[in-house]
Amino acid sequence: MLLSALTAAPGSDSSRATAELRGTAVAAARAKAAGIDFGPCPDAEDLPGSMRCGTVTVPLDYAQPDGKQIELSVGRARATQKDPHNSKRKVRRQGALVYNPGGPGASGLYFPLVGLLPEWKRLGAAYDLVGYSPRGVGRSAPLSCKDPKQFFTGPTQSPTRPSESYKKERIAQAKAYTRGCAERAGGALRHYHSLNNARDLDVLRAALGEERLTFVGSSYGTYFGALYATLFPAHVRRMVFDSAVDPDPEEIWYRNNLDQSAAFEDRWKDFRKWIALHHDVYGLGRTAREVRRSYERASARLAVEPAGGKVGPGQLQGAFLQAGYYDDQWPHRAHALSAYLKGDPGPLVEQAAQHPEAAVEAENSRAVYVAVECNDAPWPTDWEVWDRDNTRLARVAPFETWDNVWMNLPCAYWEGPRQRPLDVGTGPGELPPTLILAAERDAATPYDGALELHRRLAGSVLVTERDAGTHGLAGGPNACVNGHMEAYLLEGRLPGRGADCAARPEPKPKPKPRSTAPGKPGAGRPLR
Repeated sequence: MLLSALTAAPGSDSSRATAELRGTAVAAARAKAAGIDFGPCPDAEDLPGSMRCGTVTVPLDYAQPDGKQIELSVGRARATQKDPHNSKRKVRRQGALVYNPGGPGASGLYFPLVGLLPEWKRLGAAYDLVGYSPRGVGRSAPLSCKDPKQFFTGPTQSPTRPSESYKKERIAQAKAYTRGCAERAGGALRHYHSLNNARDLDVLRAALGEERLTFVGSSYGTYFGALYATLFPAHVRRMVFDSAVDPDPEEIWYRNNLDQSAAFEDRWKDFRKWIALHHDVYGLGRTAREVRRSYERASARLAVEPAGGKVGPGQLQGAFLQAGYYDDQWPHRAHALSAYLKGDPGPLVEQAAQHPEAAVEAENSRAVYVAVECNDAPWPTDWEVWDRDNTRLARVAPFETWDNVWMNLPCAYWEGPRQRPLDVGTGPGELPPTLILAAERDAATPYDGALELHRRLAGSVLVTERDAGTHGLAGGPNACVNGHMEAYLLEGRLPGRGADCAARPEPKPKPKPRSTAPGKPGAGRPLR
């Protein structure tokens, strides 16, 4: 974005954009001078010695760089400079590699620990691995919209054909949630959005002493990474966009969520087909339709009597939604469903129950998600629009549609100004070549988003994992994908256009579950 293109009368959007751009430069210069004082990580004394933590200071409002400041938590593991395949060979350090895992609302603070994994050792030899908590997340000026003690309300329902009374109940909850956000965050709430996340990334770059940024963004991280590439193309060294959000301003965020709900229906069908192939193990049906009936039978039973008093239809849906993200969860979820229908609720409770000890983190993540998406763009403010669009969609995609509505409905009643989505894009020669990774059947960020980002970033190369749907490919089990990413990040070498990778083999089923007496609920982890 050029300053010369942003001159306008004081108080206009262009005038503010100019002030924010100048404010980012001021904040980055200060951060470069101050650096980051890395030391022991708080509340994590058992971490490997190479993992260190610190903070970087950024303005709450970039239009007022001398105003209120907030601190972002940062984690780093220094480049080992040791070839993992030849301990006697020293590897040249290439600077810092910054990672964001997505969200909005996810923390990448402990990302540097991936350097201990085989898939990341070559990158960890050449780069300082750096993760951080974006504004609002964790210790980084945390947001909250609700008392965490009241956040988990399970067991809950998950109707695919909600009644009018149920819709009114969820509308009331959405309105109450938006009031809670405004009351608990006050005037600061308006400054939690994707453009500020991109600006924060530039300040972090400067604080790390990097003239140009090397960045891997996954999922939502691809969106504000694309904003960064558009705002600060001269500050980019190398960027990997892993599982890309569609950055078209018309898609942010209402239409993106409609597209996501449609894609999850296809992914849910993929999962059901896989279960049907292993009917001899799970006994849930020989066709995808029969498996769906087994799922619906379990959901109906849970609506009457929640498993372990904790897992209702809403928790069941949340657990199976997660399987739509990661197919390595398929055997575990299928086993849990099969065991439940055979009389053993233990595995299902273990995998799907919400746990009070995770409520603070979960509530914080949800608050940041809502604040960022609601602040980022205009949303329909008329419930009739939501009801019409999603009633129509739910006829063909019932699995996720209405739960996605309830997740995002606070944005219909959000108070305060909205950002206008930036028209992401760079022309030939404006941005160094970048790499986009995408799975063809990804539901969380449908494949069309990767195609759109590829079209908008001149010089980008798209690597597609064909006939696969796992969300988040970087550093995963696909050696072909990892090979392209390593060649790019280590050598600056990109594959030819239209590069494809075959999907890795489908997961293997777990051993056949036995019918046993109801077991004790397991420890588990919350899933949303």
